[in-house]
Amino acid sequence: MTSTRPGPDWLADAVLYQIYPQSFADSDGDGIGDFAGIAAHLDHLAWLGVDTVWLNPCFASPFRDAGYDVTDYLTPAPRYGDTEDFAALVEAARGRGIRVLLDLVAGHTSDLHPWFLASAEDPSDHRYIWSDRPADGFVASPGSRSGWYLPNFFDCQPALNFGYARSSPQEPWRQAVDADGPRANRAALRAIMEHWLRLGVSGFRVDMAYSLVKDDPGKVETAKLWTGVRDWLDRAHPQAALLAEWGDPAAAVGAGFHADFFLHFGGADHGLPLRSLWNNNGGTVEEFWNQGSCYFEAEGRGTPQPFLDAWRSAAELTEGSGHIVLPTANHDFSRLATGPRTAEQLAPAFAFLLTWPTLPAVYYGDEIGMRYLPGLPDTEGSVLGPRFNRAGSRTPMQWTPGPTAGFSDAPPERLYLPVDPDPHRPDVLSQRADPTSLLHTVRRLIALRRAHPGLGAAGGAEVRHAGYPLVYTRADRYLVAVNPRREPASVRLPDLPEGVRPLETQGVRVADGELRADGFSYGVFELG
Repeated sequence: MTSTRPGPDWLADAVLYQIYPQSFADSDGDGIGDFAGIAAHLDHLAWLGVDTVWLNPCFASPFRDAGYDVTDYLTPAPRYGDTEDFAALVEAARGRGIRVLLDLVAGHTSDLHPWFLASAEDPSDHRYIWSDRPADGFVASPGSRSGWYLPNFFDCQPALNFGYARSSPQEPWRQAVDADGPRANRAALRAIMEHWLRLGVSGFRVDMAYSLVKDDPGKVETAKLWTGVRDWLDRAHPQAALLAEWGDPAAAVGAGFHADFFLHFGGADHGLPLRSLWNNNGGTVEEFWNQGSCYFEAEGRGTPQPFLDAWRSAAELTEGSGHIVLPTANHDFSRLATGPRTAEQLAPAFAFLLTWPTLPAVYYGDEIGMRYLPGLPDTEGSVLGPRFNRAGSRTPMQWTPGPTAGFSDAPPERLYLPVDPDPHRPDVLSQRADPTSLLHTVRRLIALRRAHPGLGAAGGAEVRHAGYPLVYTRADRYLVAVNPRREPASVRLPDLPEGVRPLETQGVRVADGELRADGFSYGVFELG
């Protein structure tokens, strides 16, 4: 039986920060971010209040999918530095009370990985999924081995064989989950994790964690695989955390993960809970999405109900056994500052993120209001559809004013991606000097969350008003209101006790049993 404890104690209070390493800070002037660049800016994260950093894949790769196509799981990509540079980064982070999580690409490799190159020459090698005849979704062999292989995402990412939950005489490539190939891959997965844990990482976020066992109704066999990994971690590395890219927290936690994210995909509603909060159709958009206006929009046409319903269901199913993570954005999904959403609209979003009973995850640059940049060229596989270009969320971190925003000493034309050309773009240096800036607001909200555990991930939330403003109480002691629309809003709360004390407010007042909220406002109060 897998452990039902929710994981290491530190995770319960974590404030996560996702770093896309190509774009965070370039220390050597080649136009691409690196480990030393991240290390040089750890003080920013410590000052902000972040205690857990998740790095996108930094393994050796040809970067046809931005590093999610791995050629060596045990060696960093030279663009970022070597193993010693990585170890130095982990140690420097630890010295500031910051843990480092790695992005583990578990379900596939690059088609240039030595495992695949060998498999493409050897018909007896079952590390990957091979068919001896054309089949839907399979790709022709690039080697002397006749046949076709199954990719996991792009064609350059052959799926590692973790077996099939169901066999079929018409499809003889469907090996059982305990066949030699799947067994070898499960052993390799643990060996990879062990290698990085011994170098000081505090855990992993697992890419496409739901995808390992194929044709797996209910993900039963996939869950068995991950609960086995979790049992091993609990015994060998009890302070390590295992986070999923699943998009269905109840399913992922039930499969042995310590936490999972609400994402723009996953679950019965295909990511609607997260999209109903942030997605305003101004950035990365799948053509099949069909949703109304999001709640955090200026016109006030949305509702928080899809999120609230999904969160309530997931919270009931994960209580006592794992955590739900709520992100501002990620490398695959639009930033908060996307399309028509302006900088003044972002503070209420952070107030919600940092007072709701989930683990908050800040995508790099969102703390200053970096915007999604439309119209960028396809970069390392960033384009997934006519309106889904991930490059817009992956532009260089904006540290200072100037031609390259303090990201790099390289000339602008050599940068991994262009810097936001807006002359009024936000940057860390300018916002540090302005106590009214978004950056200071986010810092205060993180500090408030830490100072008042009742505002953290544990416990529930009682929703007092599920419209504009959204009003809820935490721990029967704190009252929170957010009004993300442009127009003012108010709500009667006649049963409020006397002595409501403001802790952190911007445009929200409580008096005589009524809460009044200006446009784009928030308020956190302690109840008397």
